[in-house]
Amino acid sequence: MLKHNPDNERIKHKYFTFLKEAMRVSEHTIDGVAKALARFEEFTKNKDFKTFRYEQASGFKKYLLEQKSQRKDTKLSKSTIHSTFAHLKRFFEWLSREQGYKSRIKYSDAEYFNTSSKDMQVATARRAQKAPTLEQIKHVINLMPINTEIEQRNRALIAFTLLTGARDGAIASVKLKHINLDEDCFFQDARDVKTKFSKTFTTFFFPIGDEIKQILIDWIAYIKTEKLWGNDDPLFPMTNISIDASQQFEANGLKREHWSTATPIRTIFREAFAKADLPYFNPHSFRNTLVQLGQSKCKTPEAFKAWSQNLGHESVLTTLYSYGEVGRQRQADILKVLGNPNQDVQPTYNDFADAIAQKLFDRGLKLTT
Repeated sequence: MLKHNPDNERIKHKYFTFLKEAMRVSEHTIDGVAKALARFEEFTKNKDFKTFRYEQASGFKKYLLEQKSQRKDTKLSKSTIHSTFAHLKRFFEWLSREQGYKSRIKYSDAEYFNTSSKDMQVATARRAQKAPTLEQIKHVINLMPINTEIEQRNRALIAFTLLTGARDGAIASVKLKHINLDEDCFFQDARDVKTKFSKTFTTFFFPIGDEIKQILIDWIAYIKTEKLWGNDDPLFPMTNISIDASQQFEANGLKREHWSTATPIRTIFREAFAKADLPYFNPHSFRNTLVQLGQSKCKTPEAFKAWSQNLGHESVLTTLYSYGEVGRQRQADILKVLGNPNQDVQPTYNDFADAIAQKLFDRGLKLTT
């Protein structure tokens, strides 16, 4: 069996370039496409894509249903199977239009990668996203030691994530010049900061407590006055690794460079929550926490729009759809109140959603479910 098929490798490279340059697909998504194609080639024993027929798609579907996850000794999840089939369908649809392939591959044969309606419902169902409470996050921060500059950085990093709701990629690339303490804001300049879709916007610190903001202030004062770093230096520098007397690697202060990836940030979060005897919550989960906080604090559609915009969302509907589910406890409270007509249900962000939907309807835009 061939380990690789040269013709397949060439056309895959062309497709990945098409996704990146023409369709502006992220590297993460392209990695998912590559993994889906690798699974298919493993099934076909690296047969040339020119030999593709609908029977291969049908056989692969049965094959994939029997495969086990690499991380767990269980079968692949419905969502993994659904995304794999979706990637393969789009690839063979594209391939059926390419020179040298369009006379051999039927466009309609790619339809055999469709999953059943039942499986698609399971795979694409929206589920409640786990998020720490504000009290849990503050508890974690309060327990973090600050004896060394590395520990001070780690605590300031988690405080900053709560203050801004920034994604870990942005946190890894932020510079001192992007923070304005006079206006309490973080300018996410896409020329320097790794933002989603390379979008530039300003995030003002969320109102989560002066003590959290003070941690950031103290950290910035330290690296500016004690280490004499300037505006173009990283706000959260990487750890300097050196070799000790016993020829072992050890953490030795901070290095005047940005992290190349966000992996060290997630490690800091994991260790901090573990030391607080709490389950691990990744940096992105803080965005869910902030949305839940906004649901209780924002009393007008304009206020929730500002809250949503602060997270980098152009449309408040993005916030409502992606993060804005009614919490389980809130759902229970509403149902209890509805059973007692003498009590009023306090307005929540759902009232704002209705108001926004009505405004869109008045302007001739109708929302469908």
